[in-house]
Amino acid sequence: MSATQVRGAPSIAIVGALSVAVELASKDFDTPRDLVCFVTSKLEYLKTARPTAVNIAEAANRLTIFVKQHAEQTNDASEIKIKLLHEIESMLEKDISDNKAIGRFGAEDILKSVGENSVKLLTHCNTGSLATAGYGTALGIIRALHDSNKLGHVFCTETRPYNQGSRLTAYELVYEKIPATLIADSMASMAMKNKGVSAVVVGADRVVANGDTANKIGTYQLAITGAVVGLLMIDYDIILIYRLINTISYCLSFICSFIT
Repeated sequence: MSATQVRGAPSIAIVGALSVAVELASKDFDTPRDLVCFVTSKLEYLKTARPTAVNIAEAANRLTIFVKQHAEQTNDASEIKIKLLHEIESMLEKDISDNKAIGRFGAEDILKSVGENSVKLLTHCNTGSLATAGYGTALGIIRALHDSNKLGHVFCTETRPYNQGSRLTAYELVYEKIPATLIADSMASMAMKNKGVSAVVVGADRVVANGDTANKIGTYQLAITGAVVGLLMIDYDIILIYRLINTISYCLSFICSFIT
């Protein structure tokens, strides 16, 4: 992870947690306290691998709470270990489920906002299967549109200086047989203006409470160009978050009205 052989925030968290699971599976513990000490020390060490990746810290903190809570409920270290292994394994399924939800919500939102039956998109960096447990976040939207025959074409930027777009996103698009063109970063503005691009789809390295986002270098200039050209420019990593918040708010309003 520190050498970026594993990259992408969701992937970093899952691979990091699974590495703990692999080591944990082959060990036996005399007491829950021994298990807690082992797991927490490993998780704390994982945080140092990629300090800028929020997902690994969030996963480490959540798993730490999980193992401590279960240690308070039973004296059987083996039972706690099995539950923790299942919890870590479930991260794979949950990430793919979240990705597909983002893809579905994002595809619906683009088609509704643009008002077209087929769209051309531009994406930046890599937000696909190689950055997650599978499917992808922003690239998952592209997959969802392609699967529903609503995608005309995709332009992916090379994404300098690390070239995640040319090395990873282009590979995924070719592998999935999605119609796409790899372009230089400096071609993005012209492509958005003259190639019929309907929307720009990107991921997010950070999402804060008020909805502000921060992403890969180069995203800002795409947002500026999109505003000038008049394109839809939304960070679709937060689509699922907004849908969940709206659902929770509705449920709370219903409960309050019922009580009163």
